[in-house]
Amino acid sequence: MITSLWYSSKARGLAIQIALLGGLIGFAWWIGSNTVDNLIERQIKTGFDFLTAPARFPISETVVTYSPDDSFLWAYVVGVANTLWLSMITIVLATLGGLCLALARLSSHPLLSRLASGYVTLFRNIPLIVQLLFFYGLATSVFPPPSRAISVMPGVYLSLRGVYAPSLTLGPGSGLFLVVCCLAVLTAVLARRSLRKHLSAVSSVAVAVIVWIGICLLGWLLTGRPVGLEMPMLKGLNFQGGLQLSPEFSAIIIGLTLYTSAFAGEVIRGGVEAINKGQWEGGRALGLSERQILFRIIMPQALRVIVPPMTSQYLSTVKNTTLAVAVGYPELGLVVNTVINQTGQALESILIMLAVFLTISLSVSLLMNWYNARIALVER
Repeated sequence: MITSLWYSSKARGLAIQIALLGGLIGFAWWIGSNTVDNLIERQIKTGFDFLTAPARFPISETVVTYSPDDSFLWAYVVGVANTLWLSMITIVLATLGGLCLALARLSSHPLLSRLASGYVTLFRNIPLIVQLLFFYGLATSVFPPPSRAISVMPGVYLSLRGVYAPSLTLGPGSGLFLVVCCLAVLTAVLARRSLRKHLSAVSSVAVAVIVWIGICLLGWLLTGRPVGLEMPMLKGLNFQGGLQLSPEFSAIIIGLTLYTSAFAGEVIRGGVEAINKGQWEGGRALGLSERQILFRIIMPQALRVIVPPMTSQYLSTVKNTTLAVAVGYPELGLVVNTVINQTGQALESILIMLAVFLTISLSVSLLMNWYNARIALVER
């Protein structure tokens, strides 16, 4: 019996796995017990009781409301919200920028293609932190003071104190207006489906958009115009009202977007070039334009190639937000550093940070894998 088990590859493999698992558990136990003993010896208090204590430190920029009287736990929530907000904006802008870069590199126009190639080469080969420091220095030293702010377009100004732009104002009835907008989307989708049999795809989409805009405009008037625009106005030495984007936030958004766009553009270009040239020739034989061939034939197939590497790029973008600490933007990493300095609870703070980024990364992976499964080619 023992001899037969010894010569069984399945039994040997199972024994090796059990031994490796036991060794891993033993190593983790040794690390944990050694850490606890060292903390006790140095009289360092452990535990998460500090999370309920008042934070007593300010956070310069927040997506959600925060005051120094809030708890350390809420300070972590504010840091997570800033990180998610930064990641979401960067991913959306970088995806659009990457698409434009990919189309430029695939263009037959030599100047446009070479400019896009030079952009990719430049931004991919300069460390991200160097780019962030460059844009932060540009925002805080090159731009003029608010009294002489640069007007990019009506209502949008650039100054050394940041970017000023119009902001939405919500008044009484804004909730009802939001419900009307949601119903308008449903109505527009139903209208497009009913018109697809009688109109072309472009015409049906145009009619659906007109229906949506018309219903939203009518709802806006009937609910008493609850949503409006507040324009920034120069009063004294600074602007009042509107939306203000700090130099730190502007630098991290510009730097991360330009850097990530270079990588996303190469991913999209590689996916498009992976499609057989015969697909282009078949589209031309049907009389389709180059734009129609690209967006109706090539891109749906290229998505199966693009999504897996783009998932890795999105995960890298989320992790790269930790470099915002270099320009002083209060994302989760900066909040964690501040909490450690305030409380000395380094181990607990680092564990919370690890858990947060692990959760975000796994969530992004699950979402992208689900989408990848939806567009995957099903073989029969």
